[in-house]
Amino acid sequence: MAFAPPARHLLRAKDLADAQYYEPLDVDDMAGAAGLSRAHFSREFRRTFGESPHAYLLTRRLERAASLLRATDRSVAEICFDVGLKSVGSFTTSFTRTFGVSPTAYRAAFPPASDYALVPACVLRAYGRPQHRTFREDNARAHG
Repeated sequence: MAFAPPARHLLRAKDLADAQYYEPLDVDDMAGAAGLSRAHFSREFRRTFGESPHAYLLTRRLERAASLLRATDRSVAEICFDVGLKSVGSFTTSFTRTFGVSPTAYRAAFPPASDYALVPACVLRAYGRPQHRTFREDNARAHG
């Protein structure tokens, strides 16, 4: 097997964090994806990307939480757990530090989620169909 530069290994770990942020991932899981020891992985990740693996994973989770706060009416606690965090208090503290406002205040700054509610296409099709199901029925009523 050919030697791959460390950056490729680090990208595997970064991709894992991006794709599975909602899972109970930690730095050990990311280091495993990179095929490096935890300490070596953490040093290389920070050197390459400018932040620790833990900070990167937390940032991905908080970005997703912000999106859910804007677009859903789920509770702050539900969103906290949906993005892979385990403590609502820690989530609120981290969110406030990152975004400058609490999750509740952040949500209040955007229109309610109901403004974004879309009617599923299958419902639109069902209610948009003609009342008469066949061509002959439609034709008979028009001539009869």
